[in-house]
Amino acid sequence: MAGRPASLSGFPEWLPAERIVELSFLDTIRRTFELNGFASLETRSVEPLDQLLRKGEIDNEVYVLRRLHAGADDADAGLGLHFDLTVPFARYVLENAGHLQFPFRRYQMQRAWRGERPQEGRYREFVQADVDVVDRAELAGHYEVEIPLVVGAAMRALPIPEPVISVNNRKLAEGFFLGVGAADPAQVLRAVDKLAKIGPDAVTALLVTEAGLSAVAAKTCLALAGIASFDTSFADDVVALGVSHPMLDEGLAELVHVVERAGEAAPGLVMADLRIARGLDYYTGTVYETVLTGYEGLGSVCSGGRYDSLASDGTVRYPGVGMSIGVSRILGVVLGRDLVRASRSVPSCVLVAVADEDGRADSERVAAALRARGIPCEVAPAAAKYGRQIRHADRRGIPFVWFTADSTVKDIRSGEQVHADPAHWDPPEPDRWPTIAPTRPEESRP
Repeated sequence: MAGRPASLSGFPEWLPAERIVELSFLDTIRRTFELNGFASLETRSVEPLDQLLRKGEIDNEVYVLRRLHAGADDADAGLGLHFDLTVPFARYVLENAGHLQFPFRRYQMQRAWRGERPQEGRYREFVQADVDVVDRAELAGHYEVEIPLVVGAAMRALPIPEPVISVNNRKLAEGFFLGVGAADPAQVLRAVDKLAKIGPDAVTALLVTEAGLSAVAAKTCLALAGIASFDTSFADDVVALGVSHPMLDEGLAELVHVVERAGEAAPGLVMADLRIARGLDYYTGTVYETVLTGYEGLGSVCSGGRYDSLASDGTVRYPGVGMSIGVSRILGVVLGRDLVRASRSVPSCVLVAVADEDGRADSERVAAALRARGIPCEVAPAAAKYGRQIRHADRRGIPFVWFTADSTVKDIRSGEQVHADPAHWDPPEPDRWPTIAPTRPEESRP
């Protein structure tokens, strides 16, 4: 390749130390999901366009798959890269329902693609970590409490600022909008969902000119969007607005249940926020968005909700509820702002020095003995002077250098050097593998 290649905006490629942070995040999330009984799966990267384009305001962001020399009858025509993991998961459930045990608990950590404008924490190619519960015909409401608690446990285990999961209910919102006279509550939902981006005046204009609401009704909808609380007091504020509708009552009761139960299990994690709408059309009940405390301006880093009709074969439907952690979105913020660092940029805990090339086999045998005992190590690339080999280890962040000539190991940070046997020596546990930690501990939980 001649010359320096141009970078592509929106397609992140982490440096080795950053990749260690990413892998640590994924491992922590995976362990939390599995601890709560969720099984892993992976779906294909492409879906039929007719499936991708019927899920809400996403049409102009879908990447279409096409071969360079595709013909009119090309087999890849009509395929696109998935923009989230919920749509392919719903298709997977339908295709494999006869082989699954319901309720089906799954997690999925995979790449997705979305053609939006790149900015801090927002990419065109990104990794998501989804967790969902799907059942046959009916889905119990307690899963709408469990999902944010599981996601909250995963996020609170990461060295990141405190997450707050905002929760609303689409039935509550749509019932309220019907109660104020909206002919198309979904259109009102989409307008309210833009509140953080375009502000109340612009949303009011949309509600009047496009959704057909009166100025009074639009004002009442904005009043609803301004209600938020960590306890169930929000219900009194909704009732005080004087709007009534059976769907509103149903959604309000469901939201009270979620906030009350979640507050008992994890105080301060879940907050009722009636501004939350979620633009995708497949959500039918509880919806979630998550911000990091102190970084609310970055928007949601984890979202999701309940969907009752996304997966249906025409006879049986498979309702579900889930959330998606925007792993790349969080990493873009914590790495870009230097909030989290890895202890070193390589896995190696030990560099085995090479006295001379004739003795390289001895160094390889020591390395093999250490690896057999779960100690990551590498052999020096050349039989240079020991000072140069130590500097090589230091530049890579490797804490220990092993000398085969006298069977000693040196901690190059402290200078301590001791005799050691590769069959018995162990490094301090924090040094065995790279660790990650916040650079600003006050912004993370212990």
